[in-house]
Amino acid sequence: MPPRIKPALLRQLRYLHLPSSPSPVRCTSSFPSRSFSATTASASASASHSSPNSTSPNSTFTTVSPDEVSHFNALASSWWDPQGPSRILHLMNPLRHDFIRSCRSSVLDVPPPPSNNLKYLDIGCGGGIFAESAARLPTTASVTAIDPSPEVLSVAKAHAKRDPALRSKLTYLNTPIENLPVPSTPQDGYDIVSIFEVIEHVPYPADFLDRCAPFVKPGGWLVLSTIARTWLSWVTTNLVAEDLLRIVPKGTHDWRKYINEEEMKTYFLQKRAQWTEPRCMGVVYVPGLGWKEVPGSEKVGNYFFAVRKVPDTA
Repeated sequence: MPPRIKPALLRQLRYLHLPSSPSPVRCTSSFPSRSFSATTASASASASHSSPNSTSPNSTFTTVSPDEVSHFNALASSWWDPQGPSRILHLMNPLRHDFIRSCRSSVLDVPPPPSNNLKYLDIGCGGGIFAESAARLPTTASVTAIDPSPEVLSVAKAHAKRDPALRSKLTYLNTPIENLPVPSTPQDGYDIVSIFEVIEHVPYPADFLDRCAPFVKPGGWLVLSTIARTWLSWVTTNLVAEDLLRIVPKGTHDWRKYINEEEMKTYFLQKRAQWTEPRCMGVVYVPGLGWKEVPGSEKVGNYFFAVRKVPDTA
């Protein structure tokens, strides 16, 4: 018997603003659009806070949301349960590697970029699902994985200790990106900077990505995954996944923080000069089968997105 929809939820459906619908929808405006412009919230912050545009590791401005950290702290103990609340992330992990390989193999540089001794920086690593799997690849030299949640990171460290082979390749740091020292030279950066299922949980996405950018070496890739902000994504991630099927913990998703593919392209290719070769792959979760690549689905739901930092010409 299907779950009953509560009256309060029906009222939300009745008055919800559903943008980007393929057909006309009568609705009232209640959800603001997502913006990549510099945050205005920082302007009214306390004078003791540094500017959000500062890239100093000592800046007190942060892109971390305390509410989001608290939410994921509560899920820490079940992070590595493949049938638990993080099951969706476990099932998505193989596609993360497939997408990175497809991005790197598409490069036509002469000579081609190195395929071994790759350095990864995994930002918002959570319990380490991707970080551990990346460290186990024979082509990986090192993985640095960071997360602002001490509870979640303690789970990641404890799990990694089970495999002695990870000891020399995987390093966990309990820090936000703002406090991680920027590489001393561009070539000291990382071949792959991954930001999986993170950006839809930060309040200021442009400021956050600006802080991630210096860690990508010239010719390297910044790779992320997120969700398009459409009426269909609200139905699938908030109504169905959280409220009805409950395959995702309640409160995981804030639809207002979702980001469309075109907004990503505008940010990286029109507002920043150091990026090129954008790649995108739409994916859909199929119950019983897991995540599958579905061309065109990046316009309505989950997708992977990547850009390459312009290589040195010298």
